[in-house]
Formats: sequence, structure tokens, C-alpha cells
Amino acid sequence: MKTVGKIFNILIFIFLYAPIFVVVFFSFNEGSSRALFEGFSLQWYREMFEDELILSSLYYPLVIAVLSAIISTVIGTMAALGINALKGWKKSVFLSVNNIPVVNPDIVTAISMMILFVFVLSKFHGMEMGFGTLLIAHITFNSPYVVLSVLPKLRGMDANIYYAALDLGCPPLKSFLKVVIPQIMPGIVSGLIMAFTLSLDDFVISYFNSGATFQTLPITIYSMTKKPYNLKLNALSTMLFAVVLVLMLIVNLRPAAEKKKVRRTAK
Repeated sequence: MKTVGKIFNILIFIFLYAPIFVVVFFSFNEGSSRALFEGFSLQWYREMFEDELILSSLYYPLVIAVLSAIISTVIGTMAALGINALKGWKKSVFLSVNNIPVVNPDIVTAISMMILFVFVLSKFHGMEMGFGTLLIAHITFNSPYVVLSVLPKLRGMDANIYYAALDLGCPPLKSFLKVVIPQIMPGIVSGLIMAFTLSLDDFVISYFNSGATFQTLPITIYSMTKKPYNLKLNALSTMLFAVVLVLMLIVNLRPAAEKKKVRRTAK
């Protein structure tokens, strides 16, 4: 049974990662074929960095991703602190409300926010959807994920440490910054990286809330697929995959590194 389980796991990994491997492999193809590898070359990466449309579409989504990740991390951490302080049915209600955007289909969230933005902006002549509406939309759907990332750390933290700091004369704000924040920092970092990744990867919400004059990278990639396929998309996809892979490695290796550091300190 163990052998069958291992074979099954290998097949699952091949099914999941074989398409990504093909994309990465052909991003180094010297020719333009998607089926025949004609030799190693970096020409598609060079052409990608020379494409002004791709560069402009990459710059603004990065700004959106960084800003939305930082803001949603602050909002999500504060919300997690508030939810954790609640008791009974109130805590259950707020947790359920927080989970609605997570389980809700993206298309529903996207259209709902688009209708809201159109209604609000219609009251102000000359204003239309663009950078601002997209940033608000990304903050809105990122914040619940930060809450879900920070809450487990708060539940696992000993609240008596905070009150002990207060009893020893430490001011509340300083106690919060010196005692609580370090305890929940792994959850905050995980939420930040998750928010950045989700924002950079989002298509549906960006498509409906970016406006006619503002394009994110996923929207640009979608528009490029309607034209004759270009291996610049492979190079671009490979770079995005590398960025996400590095972030995921940081998230997964950070707890292990912290445990080793604690063990060395204890010794």
C-alpha cells in the first residue's frame, strides 16, 4: 500500500507541475515553436524586457500588490486582534463575516465592487475607475486572508505575557509592540506574502475594477493570448513562477529557521 501511495503522489505531482515545466523549458527555446526545442537562448527574456506594454503592465501591478499587501496586512492584523478579543456568538459572527469573501466566488465579489464603484463615482463628474478603485478592491479581498493567517498565532499566544509586561510598568503601546507583535510576527509575515501573491495573481477582480485606461499584468497576458502566441508569455510566466516560488519558500522555511534559532538559544 505504501508503494501504491508513493506512485499516486508522484503521478499527482507530475500532473500538477508538468505544464509549468513545459512553460519554463520552452521559455529558453531559440525558435518560436511551442513543440520543438531548437536550442538554448535568452531571446524571449530579452524581448520581454524590451516590450513597453509588458513593462508598464508589470510596474503598476507591482505597486498595487505592494501597497495592497501592506495596507491589508495592517487592517487584517487589527481585525484579527479585535476578533480574538471577542467572546461567544459575537466572535462567531465576525469570523463568519470575515470568511464570506474567502469562500465567495471571485466573479460575485468583482461585479459587486464594480457596481459599487460605478454608483459612487457617478456622483462625482470626471472621476472614473482606475488605480484607486483597483487598490481598494485588492485591499478588500486581501484583508480576510491576513485575518485567517494572524488569528492562529493569536490563539496560540499566552495572553498572560502581555499582562505581565503591564504589571511590570511597561506602557500598553510598548507592551503591544514589544510583546504581542513578536509573538504573532510569523502570521503577519505569512499574511503579507499571501496578500502580495494573491494581488499579483488576481485577474477576475482586476478585470472588472481596473477601468478602461488601466491594465494589470494578468489582463495584459489575457489580451496577448488572443493574438498569435508569442514565447514572451513563457518567459513572463517563468519569472512570475520564480517570484511566487521564492516567496513560498520564505514562508515555509522561516518557521523552521526560527525553531533552530530557539533551540540554539536554549542550549
